[in-house]
Amino acid sequence: MTGIIDSHFHIWRQADLPWLLGPMQPRIFGPYEPIRRDYPIAEYLADCRPEGVTQAVYVQANWAPERYLDEVDFVSQASEESGFPIAIVAYADLLAEDARPQLDALARNPRIRGVRMQLHWHENVLYRFASAPDLARDPRLQANVGHLADYAFSFDLQVFAGQMAGSAELAAACPKVTFVLQHAGMLEGLSPEGMTAWQDGMALLAAQPNIVSKLSGLGTFLRANDSNHIRLVVAQTLALFGAERCLFGSNFPIEKLWTSYSGLIEAHRAAVPADVHDAIFSDTARRVYRLQDI
Repeated sequence: MTGIIDSHFHIWRQADLPWLLGPMQPRIFGPYEPIRRDYPIAEYLADCRPEGVTQAVYVQANWAPERYLDEVDFVSQASEESGFPIAIVAYADLLAEDARPQLDALARNPRIRGVRMQLHWHENVLYRFASAPDLARDPRLQANVGHLADYAFSFDLQVFAGQMAGSAELAAACPKVTFVLQHAGMLEGLSPEGMTAWQDGMALLAAQPNIVSKLSGLGTFLRANDSNHIRLVVAQTLALFGAERCLFGSNFPIEKLWTSYSGLIEAHRAAVPADVHDAIFSDTARRVYRLQDI
């Protein structure tokens, strides 16, 4: 197998992240005391490099919104100092009247490959992030996401099953934008009804040819590196999207709450058929995030 590309990771300084400061704020991945600290590039490389990771994509980690460029500068400096090639998916406020001034500012950094503004909303307030459940249908957001195509930026899409119909409409409205579905659609309801809602929503998303699915964050709701769960999600996602539209991401250091990087890779390697390892662990990420240019 060729070198692994990690398409979803974070590094941070605790002082820069509002949700790591002060009282514990609810997060979808549960209590997070062990990661309420700095997670620098040196520690990330110590975690991932023994497993053959050769490139990575940093995905925004919810700095204060007005500091979105500071976050980009911090990650760029870490990449330059470490010599480790990193592409960046940055934050932008896509509910602004016109997000293009923000996108212009991001485009000045050659590492930027896309934007993430998290849209996930859930009836369970502990899982809720966005201000409303149907932001994918908001005309301003649709217009701003459409502008991403002018910058060759992708959109990292993070939604729950109940939001997938609207997200499919968003992708259809922006056919020139590549959408990267976070965490394979965040399967959180393991009841028969929850599984059916996720499967039906994933089928709607897979029907849009400009959506790819990221196999990441699969321990989020189990709080565990469960090989059977990973095998289930990987198999069903591959059946819907195909290997050329699936990519691996570690979601580190979040998954470090319950597993090691080696344990995470081992579980995903076991779940992915051998004949598509290169696609899942390297080729799709390289194409989607244009990593040959980093």
